[in-house]
Amino acid sequence: MAAKRTEPVTIISLRELNLGTPEPQPKESKTFTVEDAVETIGSGCFHVALFLIVGSTGVAEAMEIMLIAVVPPVIRCEWQLENWQVALVTTMVFFGYMVFSILFGLLADRYGRWKILLISFLWGAHFSLLTSFSPSYIWFVFLRTMVGCGVSGHAQGLIRKTEFLPTKYRGYMLPLSQVFWLAGSLLVIGLASVVIPTIGWRWLIRITSIPGVVLTVAFMVTKLMGSLLASPPAGPVALLPHRYLSHVHLSPYFIPESARFNVSTGNTQAALVTLERIAKMNRSVLLEGKLVEPILEKRGRFTDLLDAKYLWTTLQIWVVWLGIYFAYYGVILASAELLERDLVCGSRLELEVVVTVGVSEESQSPCHCQVFAPSDYQTMIISTIGEIARSHECIISGSLVSFLICLCCVCHFCIYSPY
Repeated sequence: MAAKRTEPVTIISLRELNLGTPEPQPKESKTFTVEDAVETIGSGCFHVALFLIVGSTGVAEAMEIMLIAVVPPVIRCEWQLENWQVALVTTMVFFGYMVFSILFGLLADRYGRWKILLISFLWGAHFSLLTSFSPSYIWFVFLRTMVGCGVSGHAQGLIRKTEFLPTKYRGYMLPLSQVFWLAGSLLVIGLASVVIPTIGWRWLIRITSIPGVVLTVAFMVTKLMGSLLASPPAGPVALLPHRYLSHVHLSPYFIPESARFNVSTGNTQAALVTLERIAKMNRSVLLEGKLVEPILEKRGRFTDLLDAKYLWTTLQIWVVWLGIYFAYYGVILASAELLERDLVCGSRLELEVVVTVGVSEESQSPCHCQVFAPSDYQTMIISTIGEIARSHECIISGSLVSFLICLCCVCHFCIYSPY
């Protein structure tokens, strides 16, 4: 009887608990990452401006690097250099580029891509100008090595462009950036054909440093304007009408700091401001919620590339890029060497060269000191146009038009070359 009386009491008490009002659960706040915001904002006016402005770094880099194809013939004659001395110039430029590209990459991850880009512009332009005043060969090699170190930081512009591009546009927007390298290469060869015969190679180097100077000033001015507009205007700036300040306010849109870097360093407010400006310029809407950094179990390391999971892919990429750069710079430098030496001169007349004591036989060769003729510059321009094939679009999309253009350029160089 006791058991029968306790059972209904238990049921009633459970029913009372079930009929009670449940306690309200706290709502989870919405969050999003920089990658989510970039994909949602999409492409627009901001990406066009970023493509043009950051792409101009490729013009400056190409002009500085491609000087090694047009200046050595002149300094060979001026300083009576031997083959290994001329080759050392190219070697040291790329050695500095290789070492400092690694260093600048590490510094950019720690201090920001904007600062490294500014340093690389200032560094490259500074040492490029100094190169034009080189009193000797040793100074020339040292200063051009410093230029190679400086321009290696220009690659941070391409990285920033990648970080702000939606995934579906990266496949053709990034290869399209090679157009700026092509423009810089053609520009420096065209300038060399006019400047070197008239006012000399030193003025050519000074002219090619102008893009680096312009980029340095542009970055510093936009940073200054951004700082003025971040705080209430004071002094003479406060006297300017608001409509003028509103136009100046657009300048930070074009050269922003990496939002991913700001988030990784804990400065989410700056990253959020950047993303809001991009969304406003693209006439889009930013995601609602809190901007957070994606949770990673562990950060990537260089040794991960050699892991069994990625080793085969890593080796393939290394071999492909080794072949691309070996062939590209090999053809460019070999073309310049052939044009400089004019191999036909050895077969025109079998000249007897009298070797002077204390002077190398190489320096007395009839082919030792040969500067470029106008037709040589034209040949270099035609062969440089073949850089259209350097764009990965030719490989990815199998563009028949690009392939035919490249094939025609190569055939023209082979047929009409005097060798």
